Amino acid sequence: MYPADMETSIGKVVATRERRLKEALPRLSEAEKTPLLQKYHPDYIEESMRQLQVGPNRGEKAPNELADLLEGNSRVDPDKVDLGRVDYDVGVLVIGGGGAGASAALLAQENGARVLLATKLRLGDANTVGAQAGTQAADRPNDSPAIHYLDTVGGGRFTNIPELVEALVKDAPSAIKWLEELGVNWDKEVDGSMHELSGGGASRRRLHSARDYTGLEIMRVLRDEVRNRGIDCLEFSPAIELLLGDKGRVAGAVLVNLETNQIILVRAGAVVMASGGIGRLHLQGFPTTNHYGATADGLVLAYRAGAELIFIDTMQYHPTGVAHPVQIIGQLVTEKVRTLGAQLVNVDGAQFIMPLEPRDLVASAIIRECHERKLGIDTPTGEMGVWLDSPMIDIIRGEGTVARELPAMVRQFARYNIDIIREPMLVYPTLHYQNGGIRIDPAGATSVPGLFAAGECEGGVHGRNRLIGNSTLDLCVFGRRAGKAAAQYAREARPATLTLDHVRRWQQGLEQAGLSGERPVSPQLLPDYARQVPDYLSLHSRQAMSGGQMKIT
Repeated sequence: MYPADMETSIGKVVATRERRLKEALPRLSEAEKTPLLQKYHPDYIEESMRQLQVGPNRGEKAPNELADLLEGNSRVDPDKVDLGRVDYDVGVLVIGGGGAGASAALLAQENGARVLLATKLRLGDANTVGAQAGTQAADRPNDSPAIHYLDTVGGGRFTNIPELVEALVKDAPSAIKWLEELGVNWDKEVDGSMHELSGGGASRRRLHSARDYTGLEIMRVLRDEVRNRGIDCLEFSPAIELLLGDKGRVAGAVLVNLETNQIILVRAGAVVMASGGIGRLHLQGFPTTNHYGATADGLVLAYRAGAELIFIDTMQYHPTGVAHPVQIIGQLVTEKVRTLGAQLVNVDGAQFIMPLEPRDLVASAIIRECHERKLGIDTPTGEMGVWLDSPMIDIIRGEGTVARELPAMVRQFARYNIDIIREPMLVYPTLHYQNGGIRIDPAGATSVPGLFAAGECEGGVHGRNRLIGNSTLDLCVFGRRAGKAAAQYAREARPATLTLDHVRRWQQGLEQAGLSGERPVSPQLLPDYARQVPDYLSLHSRQAMSGGQMKIT
């Protein structure tokens, strides 16, 4: 149920539907794209970024909130950690329990490694479960990995690392097959062929889905497979520092048990970082689709250990996050809604952007519509948005399509007495995905020996903008590649003498730059929603360990 003034606008949306059925907006020209992005996309707001002063990416820009954590003080005092007391000694340590981490763990085990998976929350608590639309893979007669490659590079503004995109698109069909063999129930046509749709920036129909809960279905299967294969898993045990060997390679990690505050030392022949994204930093105050653990931990730890980052100045603001009701602000409204035929319209019921432009362009157009053209819809709680006219789907594709294709979304809005089969949704851009991250090669290896990365925490695959369906593909492709490569690396790695000398050097670097007293402790681990305490830094004085215990504030 919408307030009366919003219902007035909905009346205009209904009144323009017949005209909009015949109205096909053209794609933006190349001359129109750059000005739109530069003026309205959040990545281009200069005051939201600053240059890093220490670390491998010194001199490069990063969002202010991320920069503070990348240059943060370590949670670990190296002088108070007994490195002789190792709790786990394994071949491969996987940090992160989402789709990338589970894929890496499975392939590392298949390649002979003893694997330990450590995750901040529960196994499966990850951005993976929030992925709704589907997974891209070129497996139709009129498609090919080469066309998928061109779409991906074009969507990334031609900044992607070519070798990584090549790996992504070539592995895509086998990844879909692998997931199905494990138990993923892909949507099928009546003849048993894959039911595939197109998405923004894609020139072919190659989006494989499981209704509108694709990521949840993928994570269900991967989680069960990890458990069924007996892979050791530590839940509620985030990594708070990497351990290096005496020759500079990564050789394990310091974890902390969030329930007991006990530290856990893990020695490993190789480490796969699969810690996910950064949405819960709420860059520039944006809401987010991300789960509560998405606080940039993997970037912080890899950077402190010397790993190079790439494209950390660009984030994906998904154009359609919920703007009303207030209880679910920021939640994802899958691009599949637009793929099926829903249109974006303003307060007067007029279209203002072709709905399947790449995500950065659509997000920029919505921001322009709301703030420059003043044609957005205001909510009683002070938010603003535009209409995503979901009832158009049934008008275009036949009655019952919304209920069949978007069951999870129908239920989500029904909880608040909004029927998206008959009423439009109010949407506004929401912080969704970290385009960049830890730089990797096609095997998932980083610039630090022994450290691999997969999933959202790695960068270079998507360039400066990710296409729909390439995230769940990325986590599977590079999760598998990193797991396999890590197992092979671990087989040849000799037992290392564990050190935290890099943490000592890091703290010295902060002090020399005059930053040690200005930056928070990192990794942050969990978002800070304690509004009654305005001074964030006062909550995070440097942590100390004693007697094998760690106090976490």
